[in-house]
Amino acid sequence: MPLPRLIPCLDVAGGRVVKGVSFVGLRDVGDPVELAQYYSDGGADELVFLDITATPEDASTITSLVAQVADVLAIPFTVGGGVRSVEDAKRIIESGADRVSINSAALADPSLITAIASRFGSQAVVVAIDAGDGVVHTHGGRVATTTETVPWAREAAERGAGEILLTSIQQDGRRSGYDLVLTAQVRDAVSIPVIASGGAGSARHVAEALRVADAALVASIVHEDPAGLAGLRKEIEELGIPLRPLKERYA
Repeated sequence: MPLPRLIPCLDVAGGRVVKGVSFVGLRDVGDPVELAQYYSDGGADELVFLDITATPEDASTITSLVAQVADVLAIPFTVGGGVRSVEDAKRIIESGADRVSINSAALADPSLITAIASRFGSQAVVVAIDAGDGVVHTHGGRVATTTETVPWAREAAERGAGEILLTSIQQDGRRSGYDLVLTAQVRDAVSIPVIASGGAGSARHVAEALRVADAALVASIVHEDPAGLAGLRKEIEELGIPLRPLKERYA
């Protein structure tokens, strides 16, 4: 079995990394290129970049910024926000991303998952699910749908997604721990990797998530002290979760 992954997430708005609580009350936490380099050098297994205003504002992901971030990374890189077509995915991958993350557009047209997977491979498609009250939300968590979370995760996998990025809206930014029950339900429903997101406040929280999921997204916990990522990795390993040795991350 592959070792679990620790994945910092850059939520980007207006060219800056921001963070809020339950997707609202955003505050500036830094420059995306500087933070990306810190995390790449400091022990991240991968990086996720989400342009959180692209879909709500019906805009395109800022590919020039994606290219700048890609230039400083030596780890796999996923980009999401505003991906509505195969051409959008192509533009982002050509800018340096290894994978694209799709959410609202996939719900509107599930065949998009298959189309992107057919063009670039399932490993290049991450379906992001923003979940709250048992259903999926779109447009950066702003719009609740009637689509139930677990069945949608199962359908996304069947249509060709390579991974599920599952974010609990209720837990996001609260630092009280991940929604382990929902994460386990999704993990049991699919045969592809599941990334837990939303709620990391300590190494213990991350370790708990990694006992359930294949990877854990972290944001607030590392943005306050990017240089502390190596220490977080050490704490997680001391809690009994083996992580990929740093010297092997790029092999």
